[in-house]
Amino acid sequence: MTEQTDSSQPFPQNFDHTSPALAAQLHETLAMLRSTCPIARSERRGGFWIITRYEDVVRVAKDWATFSSTHGVAPGTSEMTVKAIPEHVDPPLHLSYKRLINVWFTPQAMARNEQATRVLVSNLIDNFAHRGHCEFMTEFARPYPSRGFFELILGAPPQESAHVNQVVMTATDPKQPGSKQAWVQLIDWIRVFLNNRKAEPRRRDVIDAVLHAQIEGRPITEEEVLGIVQLLLLGGLDTTAGALGTAMIRLCEDPHLFKNLRANPQRIPEAVEELLRLDGPFIAIGRTAMKDVEIGGQLIKAGDKVLLYWTAANRDPAEFPNPDDFDLNRENKRHLSFGVGTHTCAGLSLARMNLRVALEELVRRLDDVRLEPQAGPPQYHSGLTRFPLSLPIRFKAST
Repeated sequence: MTEQTDSSQPFPQNFDHTSPALAAQLHETLAMLRSTCPIARSERRGGFWIITRYEDVVRVAKDWATFSSTHGVAPGTSEMTVKAIPEHVDPPLHLSYKRLINVWFTPQAMARNEQATRVLVSNLIDNFAHRGHCEFMTEFARPYPSRGFFELILGAPPQESAHVNQVVMTATDPKQPGSKQAWVQLIDWIRVFLNNRKAEPRRRDVIDAVLHAQIEGRPITEEEVLGIVQLLLLGGLDTTAGALGTAMIRLCEDPHLFKNLRANPQRIPEAVEELLRLDGPFIAIGRTAMKDVEIGGQLIKAGDKVLLYWTAANRDPAEFPNPDDFDLNRENKRHLSFGVGTHTCAGLSLARMNLRVALEELVRRLDDVRLEPQAGPPQYHSGLTRFPLSLPIRFKAST
């Protein structure tokens, strides 16, 4: 625990959730907190509570009346110019937005996109399979969800996906000097995109549904539309790319797992759940206490910021025996990688389909995957999401 600490203060008072050093040592650090101080207090970034036990995380996440999303995101880091909707809204208004977008992300809706998704995956693999090596993040993990999301979900120009992807990546990393400006750029892009869509014939997709929605009996406002599309982009780009990156690290480091999935592709849906539990990219979310409340013997006061660590809860031994083991036969699949309660991620069916299809094609097309030995340990994006910044790999093309 080096860079995430401040030598003038003891741990955990100096815990900084945006630190690259924390991203590199995330699971070890959170395991220590969970076992020694499950309701911990950091004085960094204005001060906030860190909650790491499964039981406590679920309790706080479900109690939206006490722990508000409207009044809290990440403690001391948000430079958003427009509120992300519906994530940063509490019920009952939250439910109006959620119903608006949920219908476009059902398992049935995602099934209609599966063949096109598989074609996209195959085309991306075609670009590097013959070489025996690739930079996995830039050649597959990042372009796959961005192009798929742009083409199949948003109906946005696919040639602009790489630019928006980079803007989102910069915006969500508060350590980047251009983070604040990137949030402005993101909203500017969304506004132009929406104006172009308004001038086109309706496509009967999620964007049309949002543009022409009624919210509690009134027309939706421009800021609400911007906020919804912003959240769709945040959820549709970084998180799937991150899950693919950490999944590939695990496959490279565990040849037995790779061979098992290659020989038994019907186990891939179960593998997806374990990969999400162990290395889910959406690692934490913020809330604000609306009244004094005691949790785990600690008094959290009205106005205090709270950071819920999904990824710590997902490795809580009280909920998941042998929590650090990858276990395809694990019966308990109640991981929190998509959140829990009313704010559960609307795009979970899309994410599961994207990950399943990608793994099916990767294990079929590649063999003997391994990390590039000269590249060194992966470096990670830090904050509320976590994913490898680059991932050079080597492999043999399957025959």
